[in-house]
Amino acid sequence: MLKKHFILLLFFLPIMMFSQIREKGTVKPRLSGNSSSVQSGDKSTASKQAGSKVSDSIANVDMYKIITIDRDTTYVDTTLTIQNDYKANYLRKDNFGLLAFPNEGQTYNVLDYGLTEYNAFPDFGFKAKHAAYMEVNDINYYHVPTPYTDLFYKSVLSQGQILDALASVNTSDNLNFTVAYKGIRSIGKYINSISSSGNFRFISSYNTSDKRYVLKVHFTGQDISNQENGGITDVDFFESGDPLYTDRERLDVYNKDATSLMKGNRFFVDHTFRLSKSNPNSLVFHHQFNYENKSFLYTQPTANQRFGDFYTSSINNKTRYNRLYNMLGAAYSNEDIGMIEFYLEDYTYNYFYKRIIFGDNFIPNAINDRINTYGARYTYHKDKLKGSVLFSNSITNQSLANIQASARYTFDEQNVLSFRYQNMNKLPDLNYRLYQSGYINYNWFNEFKNEKINSFEFEAKTKWLDASMQYTVLNDHLYFERNEVAFDEDEIEPVIVSPAQYDGTINYLSIKAAKEFKFGKFGLDNTVLYQNVTQSDKILNVPDFITRNTFYFSDHFFKKALFIQTGVTFQYFTKYYANDYNPLLGEFYVQDKKKIGDFPLMDFFLNAKIKTFRVFLKYEHFNSSFSGYNYFSAPSYPYRDAVIRFGVIWDFFS
Repeated sequence: MLKKHFILLLFFLPIMMFSQIREKGTVKPRLSGNSSSVQSGDKSTASKQAGSKVSDSIANVDMYKIITIDRDTTYVDTTLTIQNDYKANYLRKDNFGLLAFPNEGQTYNVLDYGLTEYNAFPDFGFKAKHAAYMEVNDINYYHVPTPYTDLFYKSVLSQGQILDALASVNTSDNLNFTVAYKGIRSIGKYINSISSSGNFRFISSYNTSDKRYVLKVHFTGQDISNQENGGITDVDFFESGDPLYTDRERLDVYNKDATSLMKGNRFFVDHTFRLSKSNPNSLVFHHQFNYENKSFLYTQPTANQRFGDFYTSSINNKTRYNRLYNMLGAAYSNEDIGMIEFYLEDYTYNYFYKRIIFGDNFIPNAINDRINTYGARYTYHKDKLKGSVLFSNSITNQSLANIQASARYTFDEQNVLSFRYQNMNKLPDLNYRLYQSGYINYNWFNEFKNEKINSFEFEAKTKWLDASMQYTVLNDHLYFERNEVAFDEDEIEPVIVSPAQYDGTINYLSIKAAKEFKFGKFGLDNTVLYQNVTQSDKILNVPDFITRNTFYFSDHFFKKALFIQTGVTFQYFTKYYANDYNPLLGEFYVQDKKKIGDFPLMDFFLNAKIKTFRVFLKYEHFNSSFSGYNYFSAPSYPYRDAVIRFGVIWDFFS
């Protein structure tokens, strides 16, 4: 799969680079950013022209548009800022609130529960394997005046690299093609921990000149492969700091031959058609199509007692899933009153295995269903105010409902207030209901109640402070729990995990604040998160406090041709009963035996920028050898040791 998608990328790239239809006199764009040396003039000239009508011979950087599926538009960012430093990672986004596992390309433990997103329809499950999986909302669409290429490279922890390459071209003002591929291979420091994955995207958008018809379409092919060692067998050896075990390959692990592979392909189409040729305030028809198939494969040629007794000595578990989603709507749009849309949804899924298990508990080989819903959406966007209200409910027998409301008021570029509310009656994810395995205790077929989620979010971005608050109430919450089983002292302690539903109420509150202070050439960027959970049992466990603080220096050199930032980032979270990871399920489970946290993570960085070329050099977790070996990503998985890593982001405008 990796090779096939990379070959496709190489095939499309030269075609796209030479197929751009240039407007007469078009040249390379003017670029603003940290360096005052730009490609076709100085920074002041580029800034002046950004706000005025651009001549035919100039393409400004703000003409290179990035558009989300919700039609929010941003622009290609070539600056070097602390915020962009936070995004120079495998996920290509700020990972505050996520705790990376020992090797790059593995999963993340979620420290900030506010990052959790819900879908009223039943999902595939195997959530830990979706950390780097690109969903519909992760795909952006482009509109560029000249061919645009974005290249991202970063070294890994041991023997490998990360590469994310994107090329976008408008063959005309109305039609865009974008092709991208992100791949990683990393051996890692521990036994049986190789990561290898690929995310291929082919993206296109089209609209008629009068915007009467608008089309967005994409295809993704993704495969995420990890060797799964199950963690280290004796954490005392790791915590001792004994030089013998600082060579991490000397630490024994539970599984030496287990591997997981999640694959998925998606075909997505979203298009609208306005009925009237001349009147913009007319009926608009909207259709969305989404077909996706996924599979999760866990193989282990030599089974052991870590997951209990087994049917056969060689484990080969493969879960298959496909879904077909269609939405058909009709909307009326008016510049004064906004847009109101009524729609119908058809959601069909099939989740299955290729065997049936007979015994004390009969385990079928499949669950499938067809769900139909109706809904309405109202959107208002005028001047500084943007708001929307959505309501949907099931027509068929399944109990499913979703209410969402959001509003955003923009005073100016520095001051924005926003609000979001969600009330959801969610169908259970499918791996809670059915799972089959060669391990005897990992076979189940369940019926659960729907999960109920009520969530309020407030956010204020101001020139003084960025702050947000979230309050969520969970009822009938589904989770994975560890079951206590007896075992002999000379045996491996078994980890038997099964799905469970909490019959109580969970109240979750988070308050987050961020502020950057600047003192001449020095800066201090701070982000602090406070979380509080009220519950009768320890089901939803999160750290009370998380903080990230970056102190840095920045300046121009060589007649302002070179811009440099250097400094130290400090991260910390309080101790808590973190969820542990079960590779057999590709899920995290609740545990109450070991707390992790209360250790500092310190990174030294040196970043530089020349025009559109940015380089990131980072000495990650440099304090690991002198602040104590008590750092863990999960109870069985140590966090990363000190490592020096190098990264590059290079944007081309041709």
